[in-house]
Amino acid sequence: MTTIDIAAPALHVRPAVPTTRLRLTVRGRRVIAVLASLPAVIALALAILSGGSAIASHDAGAPAGTFATVTVVPGDTLWSIAGDIAPDADPRDVVDQIVTLNALPTGDVIPGQSLSIPVEYSAGR
Repeated sequence: MTTIDIAAPALHVRPAVPTTRLRLTVRGRRVIAVLASLPAVIALALAILSGGSAIASHDAGAPAGTFATVTVVPGDTLWSIAGDIAPDADPRDVVDQIVTLNALPTGDVIPGQSLSIPVEYSAGR
C-alpha cells in the first residue's frame, strides 16, 4: 500500500528586497521642469505671434478727417451731445459709439474737450 502524506503547500517567501527611492540628479530635475513648462511656453509664443493680427491688418480703415469733431461746452454731457447730434437715434447707442470712438475711460467729459463724432451722425450738429 501507498501512503499519501498531506502536507501544507510550501509557501514561497520572497527575500526582502531593499526598496530604493527614485533619485533625480540636478540634470534630471531640469529636464522635468523644461518638459512640464513646455506647453505653457508654446501657448505664450502662439499668443504673442498671433496677437498683433488685429492691429496690423490690411484693411483700409477710415481715412483721416472723415470724423466730425464737437467741442464740449460747460454743461454738456455725453447724453446731451448724443441727443443733439442724433435726435432720432437711441441715445444709449450714440453715447456708446462716442465712447468707443474716442476711447474714453469713463463717461465724463471736460469743457473744451474735443470729441470725434461717428460719421453717420456728423451732419446733425
